[in-house]
Amino acid sequence: MENQSKQPVFQNYDRNIDFMKNQLGVDKSFDIVQLDLEYAGRKMALFMIDGFVKDDILHLLMKFLAKLKPEQLEPEPLEKLLKTYIPYVELESVDDLEEASQAVLAGPTALVVEGIDKVIMIDARTYPARGPEEPDLEKVVRGSRDGYVETLVFNTALTRRRIRDRSLRMEYSSIGRRSKTDICVCYLEELADPEKVKTLKQHLEKIDTDGLPMAEKTVEEFLAGRHWNPYPTIRYTERPDTAAAHLYEGHIIIMIDGSPSVMITPATYWHHMQHAEEYRQKPLVGAYLRFVRYIAVIASLFILPLYYLLSVNQDLLPSQLEFIGPADAGSIPLILQFLIAEIGIDMLRMAAIHTPTTLATALGLVAAILMGQVAVEVGLFSNEVVLYLSIAAIGTFATPSYEMSLANRIVRIVLLIVTASFGVVGYVVGITAWVFYLMRMESFKTGYLWPFIPFDPGAFKDILIRTPVPLKRYRPTFLDPQDPDR
Repeated sequence: MENQSKQPVFQNYDRNIDFMKNQLGVDKSFDIVQLDLEYAGRKMALFMIDGFVKDDILHLLMKFLAKLKPEQLEPEPLEKLLKTYIPYVELESVDDLEEASQAVLAGPTALVVEGIDKVIMIDARTYPARGPEEPDLEKVVRGSRDGYVETLVFNTALTRRRIRDRSLRMEYSSIGRRSKTDICVCYLEELADPEKVKTLKQHLEKIDTDGLPMAEKTVEEFLAGRHWNPYPTIRYTERPDTAAAHLYEGHIIIMIDGSPSVMITPATYWHHMQHAEEYRQKPLVGAYLRFVRYIAVIASLFILPLYYLLSVNQDLLPSQLEFIGPADAGSIPLILQFLIAEIGIDMLRMAAIHTPTTLATALGLVAAILMGQVAVEVGLFSNEVVLYLSIAAIGTFATPSYEMSLANRIVRIVLLIVTASFGVVGYVVGITAWVFYLMRMESFKTGYLWPFIPFDPGAFKDILIRTPVPLKRYRPTFLDPQDPDR
């Protein structure tokens, strides 16, 4: 981020007004409002963005100012206005016109007063916002139905509602040379590792870009480092309860204005495999759900390459499993069937995203007919290809993290290709290379496969089995929490 140049407030009122008008483009944009006023014998001007201002608050403040007499502002007009005659909570004064004009673009109102060498900022802004509805990607049967929205201050309030800890810190800054996007770094000061907090802030300060058009996804590309790595090193959530649970463990949360997804750092591979539903059920049920989820993810990765390997190498099968392999291979090679079907599923997924809800059922029927019955009857696919591809697709959709599911899909396609090219050697080497690749990955100097590699038996048990909360006596050691014991 680059520091903008400073422009101290001029002694001349008209020069201040001209500077603000030019910086904001008052005459060029219809939604930038300049309101010229005169109260207590002094010329004043309000600069604001139409649609970002709470009109009723400004009307009330203007009524108070209209009752002022010149002698009431003497001898220190700035102090009198701030502390007596502008009855509002979020007030501050700035001595930099550049800073004032930039702040107006974010929503606050600037009040320029004749004879005062500072600009009064009135933060009476409001943003168009939707209600805090339950996120579509993280629904639970039991539990809260609120979710983060696109407005930063709403998200900080949703978080504080669940964490009434005096050490909760919400540190504000902005990113983007032109966009000046608001961001918030959130952590529990008495728990989070100070070095990790410092490192994260340094990474954020180094981000140099025009703006954050994709909000948290743009920030991730700067923080992740490995730009062509498909695996997410940051976990996303739209649930305040999930974010709060991670804060209590010692994680650091990044909130970005304009996005309903908050970023959880650091995050290992296993964080992307957890879901709030596991903790909304009894421990045994939650452990079962997690176990089923792991099976689904493993199936989504390895079942298609393994089926292909056994289909073309029947000698590898014991007599009890001789039924594996298509009785009718179809009109095209098996590997091409898989690749065509993989692309077809992604096409359907993209079509579903762009299809109105009212037409989604029709799309599903068309997909079922084309990808199933018709494709098999014309010989494009065999029945077993459709079966095992469906199992892999179910495993993909059962993956809690959308980013993780997309990365696993790419790995599955690569494993299919190397297995088709090199047989057993390709399958074994491909899986081994995948494991080593994940081993070499880090998330803010934390091993991506922790606690599997490096191995931590106690933490690994908590990863495999959903441990009852009363028996969970410590926080994850990879976070280096200041208070590791509960």
